[in-house]
Amino acid sequence: MSAPPELLDLQKWMQGALLQPQQTPPQEIEDRVQSTSRLSAAAALEIYQNSYNLRIAACMRDQFPALCYALGEGLFNDFVAEYIRQDPPESYTLYDLGRRFAGFLQANRPDLGAPVPELWVDFIIDLTRFERQVFSTFDCAGAEDLHLAELATPDAALVVQPSLSVASYGFPVGTYYHAVRQGRAPHPPLREQVYLAVLRKDYVTHTIPVSFGHFVFLHAMCQGGTVQTALATVSQQLGQPPDRVEQAWKDAAEIRDGWITAGFFLDRRWA
Repeated sequence: MSAPPELLDLQKWMQGALLQPQQTPPQEIEDRVQSTSRLSAAAALEIYQNSYNLRIAACMRDQFPALCYALGEGLFNDFVAEYIRQDPPESYTLYDLGRRFAGFLQANRPDLGAPVPELWVDFIIDLTRFERQVFSTFDCAGAEDLHLAELATPDAALVVQPSLSVASYGFPVGTYYHAVRQGRAPHPPLREQVYLAVLRKDYVTHTIPVSFGHFVFLHAMCQGGTVQTALATVSQQLGQPPDRVEQAWKDAAEIRDGWITAGFFLDRRWA
């Protein structure tokens, strides 16, 4: 059953009044908002406008605590206000609120058109991407009720668990993020290519640095590959003979066992 047209019209108007209060004509406010003996229609609406902005900013600070620290709360809130104005929330849940934030920052970066991108802007965007990766991992489907692989699980039965993701960054964003979360005061880092695996095990989110070759391997498996197809991808991207790559995998038992112990894989035989 769909909502009546007049309710949809009121909801659309209210959204516009919350997101762009300066563009809401005073007469429309008088026509749509009930005044009282203590509050005018405009004052009543302003309560909702302020509460909405404060609630959105608080939710975004929860999702991007390290970014808020890096920018400072005032500048962070300004970015959030403009982000919400350009890209209003589309979902009933605030979980999706920050999904497009990194893209917004990239599209509105202050050094657009500059011959050389500014280092701090690149860092801010990478940090935003990483915090979204961590936040999504915490709230996504995980392996808590599934059968994790064991050290004796054969390679043919290994499959990545649902919460595992890998990403590359141009800065040590994981180190910076965890320093902020631990109450330290890190300085913005220098550029450094890093590869990070993020997953949740027993309802705790973990960040694990990996090498480029390991990143290629895990990314291939996250795309639905098997150990064998992932090794083939590593061989192709690194320009190494397949037999050498397969031997390196067999020799790196501590890597395989470490990943299994950390909860990277499920045993597909129990799926």
